[in-house]
Amino acid sequence: MSAQGEVVHIGGYTAQSGGRGSGIIAARRDPTTGALTPLGTVAVTPSPSFLARHPTEPVLYAVNELAAGEISAWRVGPDGALDPLGSRSTGGAEPCHLAVVPDGGHLVAANYGSGSVAVIALDPQGVPGERTDLVVHEGHGPDPERQDHAHAHMVSPGPGQGPLLAVDLGTDSVYRYDLDAASGRLVPRAPRTRTTPGTGPRHLARHPDGRRCYVVGELDASVTAYELTDDGALHKRGRVEVSERPGHVQPSEVAVSPDGRFLYVANRGVGTLSAFALAGELPELVAEVDTGGEWPRHFALIGEHLYVADERADMVRVFRRDVETGVPEAIGEPVPVPSPTCVLP
Repeated sequence: MSAQGEVVHIGGYTAQSGGRGSGIIAARRDPTTGALTPLGTVAVTPSPSFLARHPTEPVLYAVNELAAGEISAWRVGPDGALDPLGSRSTGGAEPCHLAVVPDGGHLVAANYGSGSVAVIALDPQGVPGERTDLVVHEGHGPDPERQDHAHAHMVSPGPGQGPLLAVDLGTDSVYRYDLDAASGRLVPRAPRTRTTPGTGPRHLARHPDGRRCYVVGELDASVTAYELTDDGALHKRGRVEVSERPGHVQPSEVAVSPDGRFLYVANRGVGTLSAFALAGELPELVAEVDTGGEWPRHFALIGEHLYVADERADMVRVFRRDVETGVPEAIGEPVPVPSPTCVLP
């Protein structure tokens, strides 16, 4: 981090997916005011809709959300510059999420279009190598349009040696896998967790206590609270609605504040951000604030600030978060960014 601030990267949709972006954008963040200053496109690459960083190396990864899905990697230089390290096939369609496992040895990606989870080996410098596994989910849900078959939407590696959780919107399931570090193969742990039919689970957020997690339902506009055991099993505590606004609500991102006191959910369709207190058995809504757009696709919590990427309004909106009440408040003018879908601290 330099004296001028810190650099964040922003992914989005390009013309290949009907978007208006050209690749990955770097922006400088002022840690005091939260202000974001775009520095321009630092990597021209097709539809880098989700980004991740290596845990120890200065390497950034993106999914390329295409019919023939890929992941791409770059070495991160001063001021957020990106130097390409190569691309690899994910073996599936429309990868929409990726993560690097804690030891940095593998990258895992969720292929939304084909309902599969891919594993790609990383060398000690974080450079992607061969794909070591591809696990295809089977099944469907009650929604004939959105759940006709499996749609893997998120991969969440457990801390330490904990199992990987794979969230699948199409099969109303959260799958557990152990990753064998030597072979790079995923070993399924039965049984999978099945959500209420028609939930359409999209993303999950782990609580910093390691004992709780929250799954957002894209199709039924819900958050389901779970107890999380050491072996990655999810035990349902209950569910709440994500929004009190009228209209069709499609929640997207979900995250827990670093202090573990609040949960945040972005709501597409109604263009809001919901804040929940986590003091009780179930999340309790404390505020629902307008984001200034209609389609908040993703957000990032960075310190006391929150950055909302609105895919259709072509902007990133900055909020200051009251750490005592949990309530976010918009500050400054929206930052123009074409078709943003991911903000990476």
